[in-house]
Amino acid sequence: MSLCDDTLLCNYPKCRSKLCGFAWVTACSHAFCDQHGSGEFSRSPAICPACSSALSGKMDIVRTELSPSEEYKAMVLAGLRPETVLDISARALAFWTYQVHQERMFQEYSLSRAESQVKQMEKVLTQQNQNRELELNAMRGEVASLKKVMDEYKRKYSEVSERLMERNRQYQKLQGLYDSLRLRNMVVGDREAPRQAAPPEFTTGVIRQPSPRGSPSFLATGPDGDSRLFSSLEPDTGGKTFFQFSSPARDKGRTLFKKY
Repeated sequence: MSLCDDTLLCNYPKCRSKLCGFAWVTACSHAFCDQHGSGEFSRSPAICPACSSALSGKMDIVRTELSPSEEYKAMVLAGLRPETVLDISARALAFWTYQVHQERMFQEYSLSRAESQVKQMEKVLTQQNQNRELELNAMRGEVASLKKVMDEYKRKYSEVSERLMERNRQYQKLQGLYDSLRLRNMVVGDREAPRQAAPPEFTTGVIRQPSPRGSPSFLATGPDGDSRLFSSLEPDTGGKTFFQFSSPARDKGRTLFKKY
């Protein structure tokens, strides 16, 4: 902002907008837009929002038109002495100069704060870059060590692969020898099988002893040697009962059972 600029900025801290139309000016050389001026200076006592000065005088706060008409310009200073006109003009220029100076101070303050923030961010960025560089170096060392380990594993893998191929060749060779020996043994076994005689067959049987002649049916023994003592108690096919059997004639010197 320079002296040639034809616009002022609102001195309200949260506004900072360009003044146009009407503006509120104070005796402490501050200017406010119509919105914030009418809102702040409607209370009593009036306090300047920029410097917190009390504005109790009748002419301490003036609402002025920033673009007056030609009639106003022709009549506002008419009839005043030249020194009065020069005094009014000097005070108006002092007000403008103060606004320019305040704006310059504000811009310098904003610039210094931005520079301090930039320096702080540069310091943080430098620290982060150093940390990233250290991490990158550590990762490079880890990658180099992993490459060495991978090369060692590749070498071991190639050795194991060669051993496995050698074992497979030996296995195939032994498998071929085993198959040839098995086939030869099968052929030799087929040739020698008819020459072997079959073993003699032995038959076993039970020689049944004949029962004594004339022995009653209840003393007869069966094929398994079981004594059927009470078999005669059942009805016979001839219709004879137990009391109808006649005892056989006993010979002298002959027992009932023949001994063999």
